[in-house]
Amino acid sequence: MYIPRDIESTIRRLERDYPVLTILGPRQSGKTSLVRHLYPDYTYVNLEDAHSHQLAEESVDEFFKVYEPPMVIDEIQRSPRLLGKIQLLTDESGQKATQFILTGSQKIHIQGHISQSLAGRTALFHVLPLSVREMKASGKWSSDRDELLLKGSYPKVWAEELSSPFHYYQNYISTYIQKDVKQIVAIKDERVFYLFLKLLAGRVGNLLNILSLANDLGVARNTIERWLSVLEASHVIQLLQPWAPSRTGSLTKTPKLYFCDTALVCALLDITTADQMLRDPLRGSVFENYCIMEAIKQRANSASPTNLFFFRDSYGMEVDLLFEQHRQVIPYEIKSGDRYTKEQLGALRRFGNRYAKYLSSEQSGGLIYAGAIKTEVDGYHITPFTTMEGLFLD
Repeated sequence: MYIPRDIESTIRRLERDYPVLTILGPRQSGKTSLVRHLYPDYTYVNLEDAHSHQLAEESVDEFFKVYEPPMVIDEIQRSPRLLGKIQLLTDESGQKATQFILTGSQKIHIQGHISQSLAGRTALFHVLPLSVREMKASGKWSSDRDELLLKGSYPKVWAEELSSPFHYYQNYISTYIQKDVKQIVAIKDERVFYLFLKLLAGRVGNLLNILSLANDLGVARNTIERWLSVLEASHVIQLLQPWAPSRTGSLTKTPKLYFCDTALVCALLDITTADQMLRDPLRGSVFENYCIMEAIKQRANSASPTNLFFFRDSYGMEVDLLFEQHRQVIPYEIKSGDRYTKEQLGALRRFGNRYAKYLSSEQSGGLIYAGAIKTEVDGYHITPFTTMEGLFLD
């Protein structure tokens, strides 16, 4: 079962202007299903196939004799040397309409090559796991908070109604360690790396403390930095950067850590049931992760700059999420409870009083929570997380 993706209309809008489309995203986020749905008549090549990969590595010219455009090349990071030839072929054809569609799951191996070979010739898209709107479109939507946090948003889980999402995500993590990470960086002890993943899951929604991680694992700081860069490049974790007004020195410069999907967090923390999730002390942080990623997905699906931040100063004032729009900011607090109170708007009021000149004149922001009532309190919007569609679009 194919679940329609919000990014389809964005790709269709840009396909006539670029000879190459590059689509990045985590493994199993739906990249291949998407491009094969949109371009069923294109030649399809998967570079994880041993024969295709060998041909690409041994003879680029022969590769493009066997496989002719228009074509989809899946997992392009396996043979980035193809990009130079794609540049020549697109320049020779002189066509603007898309001739090549490239997909990849490792930004660290792709974006540098693309910036060198295909600058100005490709549109870049990020396909993330399903958004709230897309999950609802699947026809299998449940608004239960803890069930959604556990189930996650990977298309296969929703399309195939897997009986045990927990085991799917455990296998996903194991496969990722064996496959992607080893392709990028040598890992001497997989056990230590797996412990590293579990430590990250336990710190979701917190400021990233590299020194603390290094001390807890007994490894060098630069090793932690290297592992983090691999996880970010492979779309396993997402770092949210702090927002700061100009010339302000009392604000944190450290990003906050999130995972691409909450079900990965649950699998790493051995949270297997909704009852466990309900009682777990990290539930609030996991819920925050869910809402932050929904905002990021909305921006990615429209091929817009992320423009999402958090705020924290050295005096303890914090706002969970800031959406920067037209050089103005819209602040949001995120709470996992199913009821709201006026007190939960306190941080928004304090932020607004201190940084009034930076606030959006069009939207006031507000509270995103796990309840069902959508309303307005003291000028702030109270928004159930199940109705977040479109909240972070321009």
